Amino acid sequence: MSTRKPSYKLVIVESPAKARTISKFLGRTYKVEASNGHVRDLPKSQLGVDVENGFEPKYITIRGRGEVLERIRKEAKGAKSVILATDPDREGEAISWHLAAILGIDPQSACRVEFNEITEKTVKSAIKTPRQINMELVDAQQARRMLDRLVGYKISPLLWVKIKKGLSAGRVQSVATRMVVDREQEIESFEPEEYWHVEAKLSACGQKLTARLYSVGGERAAIACAAEAEAAKAQIEAGCFTITSVRRGERRKHPAPPFTTSNLQQEASRKLGFSTSKTMQIAQQLYEGVDVEGRGTLGLISYIRTDSVRLSDEAVSAAREAIETRYGAEFVPEKPVVYKGRKSAQDAHEAIRPSNVELRPEDVKASLSRDQYNLYRLVYLRFMACQMADAVYETQQIEVASDNGVILRASGERMKFAGFTAVYEEGRDEGTEDEVKAALMDVTEGAEAKVEDVLPTQHFTQAPPRYTEASLVRALEEKGIGRPSTYAPTISTIIARGYVMREKKQLFPTELGVMTTDVMKEYFSDIVDLAFTAGMEEQLDEVEEGERGWREVLSDFYGPFEKTLKVAEEQIEKIEIKDEESDVVCDKCGAMMVYKLGRFGRFLACPNFPDCRNTKAIQKEIAAPCPACGGTLLEKTSRKGRKFYGCERYPECEFVSWEMPVEEKCPKCGGYMVFKRGRKGESYHVCANETCRERVLVQDAGEDEEE
Repeated sequence: MSTRKPSYKLVIVESPAKARTISKFLGRTYKVEASNGHVRDLPKSQLGVDVENGFEPKYITIRGRGEVLERIRKEAKGAKSVILATDPDREGEAISWHLAAILGIDPQSACRVEFNEITEKTVKSAIKTPRQINMELVDAQQARRMLDRLVGYKISPLLWVKIKKGLSAGRVQSVATRMVVDREQEIESFEPEEYWHVEAKLSACGQKLTARLYSVGGERAAIACAAEAEAAKAQIEAGCFTITSVRRGERRKHPAPPFTTSNLQQEASRKLGFSTSKTMQIAQQLYEGVDVEGRGTLGLISYIRTDSVRLSDEAVSAAREAIETRYGAEFVPEKPVVYKGRKSAQDAHEAIRPSNVELRPEDVKASLSRDQYNLYRLVYLRFMACQMADAVYETQQIEVASDNGVILRASGERMKFAGFTAVYEEGRDEGTEDEVKAALMDVTEGAEAKVEDVLPTQHFTQAPPRYTEASLVRALEEKGIGRPSTYAPTISTIIARGYVMREKKQLFPTELGVMTTDVMKEYFSDIVDLAFTAGMEEQLDEVEEGERGWREVLSDFYGPFEKTLKVAEEQIEKIEIKDEESDVVCDKCGAMMVYKLGRFGRFLACPNFPDCRNTKAIQKEIAAPCPACGGTLLEKTSRKGRKFYGCERYPECEFVSWEMPVEEKCPKCGGYMVFKRGRKGESYHVCANETCRERVLVQDAGEDEEE
């Protein structure tokens, strides 16, 4: 009987895509298998945490993972050794630990490797230097998982009984919902205050300039009403003005740092219209590997779950070399640019960057989907820009004074050196505007300035804007709520649960979200308290750093939580949520249909259920008429979830468009126009006629076209 020696080493990763990429780097002496994510977890049917015995978890094999584990066990038996190469974070470390337990691998043996980027060099180097499983990372993940389980499985059943079946509470999702609810209440209670700007049109030194009222009688002008504005106008018109000061200076604009998880999600929302979940899905594909024509399978970007802005010396050196080659030596700063991260950042991984700066977006465009290309281009250009020289602007401030105590000011600006803006400029959130700078003026001190017109304009202070997914992610990060891996699933959950709805990128709380938040604030104030939740994140970080034990963290939390739970069970009264009535008549029984929330969002249902089971989709009308027949246009959703616009008279009228038609007609050819968002966030109406495509810049941003 012959005894054949094992001929290969087994490498285990999470995803099949990652397995395919890595196997091409390692060759025949390795086999690479995918676990398809977590293989063990707490059971869904019970709490799974023994609170009486040191919070001992009960782990079971996740349903559907049996065949995967059987295959992995079989390959492990025939392997020289097993290498666990899951993602380089808490979740990845925990998956490796669970796999080690299932396969009988000693977690203190050299069985674990990690890659910050999936390139041939990085993978081969990591395989040569395995380490032990980091139990502090595992314990931090276990503590988070059990905290979330205790909160969810203890509070959710209470919400089912008192409010509505199917509700859920979560340690982070409840806080995120509260933030959206609180913002809506701020908006509703906001009282706008009136204020005025007074600008004068002047002529001086043969040129025209616009200057704004700065001060009157030595005091800074603050105009609160029309009467004050008219008085200021009269005083300006009565004065004789002279240019008293012309100051020139220089302003430098620094590039934005490389991407972390949160600001990648924010920028992809601003510039590409992506949801947070879509951004992470596409980024994961770019990290794990894409088949690039002529080059094989390549991981195009570094690890995507990070709160660090740190970059490796090797990556910075490659960027500086590429910048000098492509743009010139003047675009390369004297020293490499180093960015400081947030105090709360774990700094476990580098910032998100391209794995190889030689692979320009245009070089791989043919091998990527549109969304993959757009996101890769975003990451690539942001990384290159972060290591480029500052943009430099020449500035000018002109002060114009009158003989009756009025001072007007005008400012101008001109770019001297493009610097990083030749490559990339950071996007801006909706509701924020760039200050428009006038051109530099060739005027001299002492010159007379003649007033040609005075224009008072009324303004009102604005309520804080509603959160978008991008701004909510930024707020969660700033307040220390959650970590990079939690932002996208948290937002997806609160929308899916019906606590929050998204319309034109803005997040609105539903009645259900408001009621649930009110109950949580009254009876579980700690759970929805921002400072408390941020403090829990810090405690989890302490577990990761080995400064606290995970059982201690759970014990400190559970004692007070259990007492709060008992009080809530006794005191919360049954809350009835009435269905919102619509103006749509049920065409089967004649009742007024009501709004319901289902798996795919809101829909109309007959209130006489179960006697009448009639339901209807909610149809959103578009302001523009159908370009084909003049009928009403409806916003619809394709089977793949993509928005499109069609005529209500279908099938009699077969008009359909992926882009939202607008009421405005093309000024050039008279055809219908559609709404478009530009790369820098500008809004356009674009002629739908392919032979025309006239563009008109608009101020009011409609709904983004769906990517």
